[in-house]
Amino acid sequence: MRLGFDACRIARPDAIPGAPAHLAAFLAEGRHGDMDWLAEKSGWRADPRNLWPEVRSIVLLGMNYGPQGDALATLAQKTAGNISVYARHRDYHDVVKGKLKLLAGFLLKMDKRSGEAKVFVDTAPVMEKPLAAAAGLGWQGRHTNLVSRDFGSWLFLGAIFTTLELAPDAPESDHCGNCRACLDACPTAALDAPYQIDARACISYLTIEARGQIPLRYREKIGNRIYGCDDCLAACPWNKFAQISREAKFAARADLVAPPLAELAAMEEPEFRAKFAGGPIKRIGFPRFLRNVLLAIGNSGDAALAPLAEKRLDHPSALVRGMAVWALARLLPREQVLALAERRDAESDAEVRAEWDGAIDGEGTR
Repeated sequence: MRLGFDACRIARPDAIPGAPAHLAAFLAEGRHGDMDWLAEKSGWRADPRNLWPEVRSIVLLGMNYGPQGDALATLAQKTAGNISVYARHRDYHDVVKGKLKLLAGFLLKMDKRSGEAKVFVDTAPVMEKPLAAAAGLGWQGRHTNLVSRDFGSWLFLGAIFTTLELAPDAPESDHCGNCRACLDACPTAALDAPYQIDARACISYLTIEARGQIPLRYREKIGNRIYGCDDCLAACPWNKFAQISREAKFAARADLVAPPLAELAAMEEPEFRAKFAGGPIKRIGFPRFLRNVLLAIGNSGDAALAPLAEKRLDHPSALVRGMAVWALARLLPREQVLALAERRDAESDAEVRAEWDGAIDGEGTR
């Protein structure tokens, strides 16, 4: 608690026997999309002992990042970008990992037995959510994320693997009942059944992990979400018990709550790197970021933003050029789109040419 954690429980490394089959089915159906790293180390991920055979106990930690106010309020501001709550501040990986190292050191120092420990925060092949549920931090809700009776859906998770034998805690039971709030809140129906998600349709995946162009069928539904999505988390009724985070580093930066799309679209890469230094947004890279901003501009309904999209028609990245075409087709009168379409014949990328074809025909391309 003094380090800033809000929940702490212990699980045995064999506490998630159903995880391998569940993960295998998820991967077999291709629901992981471009997240190849899920499949590459699925064997390690499925069983903690495959990752580190010496592990005897796993300490699961939760750190509350509950937002102040309505997490979805900026969705109504069509000319501003909506950034997921978790990305409006310092990168949680750095914050949580530093505290985990301190706690692991304390644990080994206080225990008179000889032991070792390793810390993990989301970047290693560890299934934190099933382990946290097995340890009693909460339960995996119908939206597949962890739900806590004390903090709702707003917990960052970390894990300490140790060779020490520690008494495990009891798992938490499922308290979702027949509630459908999260499923009904998902804009793209990525939660196609309770406790199941198709990442390929998830807005968080589409704006963060998807390497290619975002499929047409999801673009309008994404709205002004330029990085991540909180809809299913925010819809959970258990958030009535949620609390505002007490970690100062998780306080939202004012410039990331509802940044104007005009400012974001005008940025160049050095500005992008400077603005998002120390946070998670930087890792998607400038082209993907611009792709997302241009998508939001296309959904804004504000023709005054069209010149910013037109400027990106010559961007080196096909991702950016293609989404600029789509945004202009949404904002400009048809005759202006046709006037710009002379660029189509000089376009070297087939997908961008397809975007031009869709804009010329007045139809989508994917």
